[in-house]
Amino acid sequence: MAHLVVLLADGFEEVEAITVIDLLRRGSVTVTAAGIRKSEVTGGHGITVTADTTIKHLPGSFDGIVLPGGAKGTQMLAESSVVLDLVKKSFSEGLLCAAICAAPSVLGKAGILLNIRATCYPGYEEQLTGARFIEAAVVRDKNVITGRGVAAAIPFALELITQTAGISAAERVKEDILYP
Repeated sequence: MAHLVVLLADGFEEVEAITVIDLLRRGSVTVTAAGIRKSEVTGGHGITVTADTTIKHLPGSFDGIVLPGGAKGTQMLAESSVVLDLVKKSFSEGLLCAAICAAPSVLGKAGILLNIRATCYPGYEEQLTGARFIEAAVVRDKNVITGRGVAAAIPFALELITQTAGISAAERVKEDILYP
């Protein structure tokens, strides 16, 4: 069973994080939500969640990382050398590196987007250093998946399921949630 780590920083976009975690688990993907500073993390709209762990206590192995957006949360992710090192290491090991909304800018800052097609929330395009920007809800290129914003949370999560648990798992989740 695939295992993804969702990194949470104060100011994260709740819809992007919770939708992804929920749908991944429905798709039989193991998910560890990890706060980058502490396990109690407050989103950009004042919703506090308790992460499974912190970034200092990540499981020994996993298949990829997911970065939810939100302006303040993305800024905190980008300012964390631990997060940037984890992104670089994950990418170099061929693990899935996924980010949505403003968070693809963190992948750009980590230097992993050279000649990679990617999308992001409007206004963050210049921070996708080295990427080929594509205006689409979800873009997958090699081991990188990016999403445009809150409206893309479901298709983004479904693409993560497709890439980690297979198309049949993604189709089952689509059917279960009545997604068109």
